[in-house]
Amino acid sequence: KVVKNKLAPPFRQVEFDIMFGEGISKSGELIDLGVKAGVVEKSGAWFSYDSQRIGQGRENAKQFLRDNPKVAESIEKKIRDQSSALGEALMAADGGEDGGDD
Repeated sequence: KVVKNKLAPPFRQVEFDIMFGEGISKSGELIDLGVKAGVVEKSGAWFSYDSQRIGQGRENAKQFLRDNPKVAESIEKKIRDQSSALGEALMAADGGEDGGDD
C-alpha cells in the first residue's frame, strides 16, 4: 500500500510476485495482465494463448513462458498494443477509490 508518493495519488494498492533470486516475476505479470487484456485465455486451471495450452495452473504457465521467450515476447507485445485500453479497464476495476482507511 502506497501511503505517500510524489508521482501518483496516495493510498493505492498493488499486488505482484517477488521471487527469490529473480525479483519481480515478469512471467507472472505477463500471465495476469494477459488474462485481464484478453490475450491469455483462462479456462478453469488452464491458461491458453493462441489456442495453445501453456500450462495447468499459474506456476506451470509461468514456467512455460520462461522456457519459451518468443511466446512471452509475443504476449508482451500484444499487451503493450492494448495498454491504453487495459489501463482504463484496470482503473475502472479499482473503482477510482482513494482508499480512505488509515
